[in-house]
Amino acid sequence: MTINTITQILEDFAPLGYAEDFDNVGLLVGDSSTQLTGILVTLDTLENVVDEAIAKKCNLIVSFHPIIFGGLKKITGRNYVERVVIKAIQNNIAIYSMHTALDNVGHGVNGKICEVLGITETKILIPQKNTLKKLTTYIPIANVEEVKKALFNAGAGEIGNYSNCSFSTEGKGTYKANDKANPVMGTVGETHTEKEIMLTCVFDKNTEHAIIKSLIATHPYEEVAYDIQTLDNTNQYIGMGMIGELKKEVTETEFLNHLKLKMNTSVVRHSKLLDKPIKKVAVLGGSGAFAIGAAKAAGADVFITADIKYHQFYKAENQMVLADIGHFETEQFTKNLLVDYLTKKIPNFAIHLSESITNPINYF
Repeated sequence: MTINTITQILEDFAPLGYAEDFDNVGLLVGDSSTQLTGILVTLDTLENVVDEAIAKKCNLIVSFHPIIFGGLKKITGRNYVERVVIKAIQNNIAIYSMHTALDNVGHGVNGKICEVLGITETKILIPQKNTLKKLTTYIPIANVEEVKKALFNAGAGEIGNYSNCSFSTEGKGTYKANDKANPVMGTVGETHTEKEIMLTCVFDKNTEHAIIKSLIATHPYEEVAYDIQTLDNTNQYIGMGMIGELKKEVTETEFLNHLKLKMNTSVVRHSKLLDKPIKKVAVLGGSGAFAIGAAKAAGADVFITADIKYHQFYKAENQMVLADIGHFETEQFTKNLLVDYLTKKIPNFAIHLSESITNPINYF
């Protein structure tokens, strides 16, 4: 089994196309064709994590945060990022990062927080734009069902809980083949009219390559006419943060105690308590202050995130409670999530949950 085998499995779980534009995800260090000896899963890739990988004979580190975020102009070992990269390369260890690709899938970082806190009836807080596309193509009537089946098998026509979704319009297509063509229907040099179906279907951008490949393979024409549009529609199943409900209302104090217990933290920075019951809860792992407005608009009673600055606490505006539990604390269960997933996919392979401490923040 190669490193590429694992990265494909991980991308099935959290497609890299869902990552934010500013991010740096995927294979950051290493050769994807290398034979795999073991996998170490971590939140951060630090020097002690690379040492742990060496000790456990793992030549692939699967990390949530990317060790290389901006560009590296020099690799001389002058800072921790450069030292990690050097040590990884010297020991033939690959590093793969998931970050916002895993943030943006419903079963990822925020879904795990909801699971731990007992939040149900969840949905995406800020649905992602530009992930949906629409295919339009023209197919001879006799071949429509065969082409549709191939497109559906490749992932086209899936909208939420529905599959095999499409729209068809009957019409007439015309074309004239030149002397270099080999038309399946019609005669070279003559304009041909064929009864066709104009077929349209929506698809996720991550399946585009497979869909076009299937279309070309099954369409009878020598030259296949099709066009693809990126839709402005938001994807209700992909995006930042989640919002849902507790099974029953609790007081603010009860909820904060529940939050501290379940998220393994002794400190919660929060905005003014409003003496209102907590029922609707929004979450966003990592630095999520940008989503305060979205959480308010969604009617959240409390918004759990990290890295809220002083003046950003004012944005609660006595409409909800802001709870900052720490960056590490919001993402701490991510590596467990990945280990569980990989163990199910490749149960007879060495997958290790990192024991290294990577939280840079300490409390006194």
